[in-house]
Amino acid sequence: MELSNLKPAAGSKHSNNFRKGRGHGSGNGKTAGKGHKGQKARSGAPRPGFEGGQMPLYRRLPKRGFTNPNSKTIVGINVSVLERFDNEAVVTVETLIESGVIKNPRDGVKILGNGELTKKLTVKVNAFSEGAKAKIEALGGTCEVI
Repeated sequence: MELSNLKPAAGSKHSNNFRKGRGHGSGNGKTAGKGHKGQKARSGAPRPGFEGGQMPLYRRLPKRGFTNPNSKTIVGINVSVLERFDNEAVVTVETLIESGVIKNPRDGVKILGNGELTKKLTVKVNAFSEGAKAKIEALGGTCEVI
């Protein structure tokens, strides 16, 4: 660090509650940073995106696609992540949240078959892939769909 690259902390130089238009002694009086005359200097200036009556860009561009209101957001977790649990443990959505594997389960949790597993576990989640189910049951564990 040198004197040439010192600068004040972010947000320390200007406050957010600065009072504009309170006399020339404040350094931002008279026109209050709006310049002289013109539409943008007056109250009731047009809304953002207004193009003077021309068809605005957000209406000129084509609308594509569709959002299905009935779609579900499923959180996928690989079998290799279950390795952090003890042998013969019961793994549920709650235990996955407690251990920090997932933060928000959204509409459900699905176990996917990527990776290796060496422990016998009882896993209770919303869905399993065929590969994950085979790996868990090959070690004597059980898969329960909730």
